[in-house]
Amino acid sequence: MKKYIIHLVPFIISFTWLVEECQTLNPIFLKGPEFLKLYIFLLLGFYASISMLRLFHEAVSKVTFYGLAFIFGLGILKLIRGLMLGKPIGFLVMILIIECIAGASVIQYYFKNNTK
Repeated sequence: MKKYIIHLVPFIISFTWLVEECQTLNPIFLKGPEFLKLYIFLLLGFYASISMLRLFHEAVSKVTFYGLAFIFGLGILKLIRGLMLGKPIGFLVMILIIECIAGASVIQYYFKNNTK
Protein backbone atom coordinates (compact mmCIF):
# COMPACT_ATOMS: atom_id res chain seq x y z
CA MET A 1 0.00 0.00 0.00
CA LYS A 2 2.91 2.32 0.74
CA LYS A 3 4.12 1.95 -2.87
CA TYR A 4 0.77 3.08 -4.26
CA ILE A 5 0.68 6.17 -2.07
CA ILE A 6 4.29 7.10 -2.79
CA HIS A 7 3.75 6.78 -6.56
CA LEU A 8 0.38 8.54 -6.47
CA VAL A 9 1.75 11.74 -4.90
CA PRO A 10 3.58 13.04 -8.04
CA PHE A 11 0.50 12.40 -10.18
CA ILE A 12 -1.73 14.27 -7.74
CA ILE A 13 0.68 17.21 -7.51
CA SER A 14 1.14 17.41 -11.29
CA PHE A 15 -2.53 17.23 -12.13
CA THR A 16 -3.40 19.69 -9.35
CA TRP A 17 -0.92 22.08 -10.93
CA LEU A 18 -2.53 21.36 -14.30
CA VAL A 19 -6.00 22.26 -13.04
CA GLU A 20 -4.88 25.32 -11.08
CA GLU A 21 -2.50 26.78 -13.64
CA CYS A 22 -4.06 25.79 -16.96
CA GLN A 23 -7.73 25.23 -16.01
CA THR A 24 -7.92 21.90 -17.83
CA LEU A 25 -7.72 18.20 -17.11
CA ASN A 26 -6.45 17.21 -20.54
CA PRO A 27 -2.66 17.48 -20.82
CA ILE A 28 -2.63 16.51 -24.51
CA PHE A 29 -4.16 19.80 -25.63
CA LEU A 30 -1.73 22.00 -23.71
CA LYS A 31 0.64 24.21 -25.64
CA GLY A 32 4.33 23.31 -25.69
CA PRO A 33 5.83 25.15 -22.69
CA GLU A 34 2.94 24.31 -20.37
CA PHE A 35 3.06 20.65 -21.37
CA LEU A 36 6.82 20.51 -20.85
CA LYS A 37 6.43 21.98 -17.36
CA LEU A 38 3.78 19.39 -16.51
CA TYR A 39 5.87 16.60 -17.99
CA ILE A 40 9.01 17.62 -16.10
CA PHE A 41 7.03 17.91 -12.82
CA LEU A 42 5.59 14.47 -13.43
CA LEU A 43 8.93 12.88 -14.33
CA LEU A 44 10.94 14.43 -11.52
CA GLY A 45 8.22 13.61 -9.01
CA PHE A 46 7.97 10.03 -10.17
CA TYR A 47 11.72 9.45 -10.08
CA ALA A 48 11.80 11.08 -6.64
CA SER A 49 9.14 8.58 -5.56
CA ILE A 50 11.34 5.74 -6.87
CA SER A 51 14.18 7.18 -4.79
CA MET A 52 11.88 7.26 -1.78
CA LEU A 53 11.09 3.58 -2.31
CA ARG A 54 14.80 2.80 -2.32
CA LEU A 55 15.20 4.89 0.84
CA PHE A 56 12.49 2.82 2.57
CA HIS A 57 14.16 -0.38 1.28
CA GLU A 58 11.10 -1.28 -0.77
CA ALA A 59 11.42 -3.22 -3.98
CA VAL A 60 10.60 -1.67 -7.33
CA SER A 61 7.32 -3.26 -8.37
CA LYS A 62 4.99 -3.52 -11.34
CA VAL A 63 3.26 -0.34 -10.15
CA THR A 64 6.49 1.50 -10.92
CA PHE A 65 6.56 0.11 -14.44
CA TYR A 66 2.92 1.04 -15.01
CA GLY A 67 3.68 4.59 -13.88
CA LEU A 68 6.71 4.79 -16.16
CA ALA A 69 4.66 3.42 -19.05
CA PHE A 70 1.88 5.95 -18.43
CA ILE A 71 4.31 8.87 -18.37
CA PHE A 72 6.15 7.62 -21.45
CA GLY A 73 2.84 7.03 -23.26
CA LEU A 74 1.74 10.57 -22.46
CA GLY A 75 4.99 11.89 -23.96
CA ILE A 76 4.61 9.73 -27.07
CA LEU A 77 1.02 10.92 -27.58
CA LYS A 78 2.13 14.53 -27.33
CA LEU A 79 5.03 13.79 -29.69
CA ILE A 80 2.66 12.32 -32.28
CA ARG A 81 0.29 15.27 -31.91
CA GLY A 82 3.20 17.70 -32.33
CA LEU A 83 4.35 15.89 -35.46
CA MET A 84 0.84 15.94 -36.93
CA LEU A 85 0.51 19.68 -36.29
CA GLY A 86 4.02 20.45 -37.52
CA LYS A 87 5.18 21.96 -34.22
CA PRO A 88 8.77 21.92 -32.95
CA ILE A 89 9.31 18.83 -30.79
CA GLY A 90 13.04 18.93 -30.03
CA PHE A 91 12.84 19.34 -26.25
CA LEU A 92 10.23 16.61 -25.94
CA VAL A 93 12.37 14.21 -27.99
CA MET A 94 15.37 14.91 -25.75
CA ILE A 95 13.28 14.36 -22.62
CA LEU A 96 11.91 11.09 -24.03
CA ILE A 97 15.42 9.85 -24.83
CA ILE A 98 16.58 10.66 -21.30
CA GLU A 99 13.46 8.96 -19.95
CA CYS A 100 14.28 5.81 -21.95
CA ILE A 101 17.79 5.74 -20.50
CA ALA A 102 16.54 6.29 -16.94
CA GLY A 103 13.77 3.73 -17.41
CA ALA A 104 16.31 1.19 -18.62
CA SER A 105 18.34 1.72 -15.44
CA VAL A 106 15.23 1.20 -13.30
CA ILE A 107 14.42 -1.99 -15.21
CA GLN A 108 18.01 -3.19 -14.80
CA TYR A 109 17.81 -2.51 -11.05
CA TYR A 110 14.49 -4.38 -10.87
CA PHE A 111 15.84 -7.50 -12.57
CA LYS A 112 19.08 -7.41 -10.60
CA ASN A 113 17.17 -7.43 -7.31
CA ASN A 114 14.61 -10.02 -8.43
CA THR A 115 17.22 -12.59 -9.43
CA LYS A 116 18.89 -12.55 -5.99
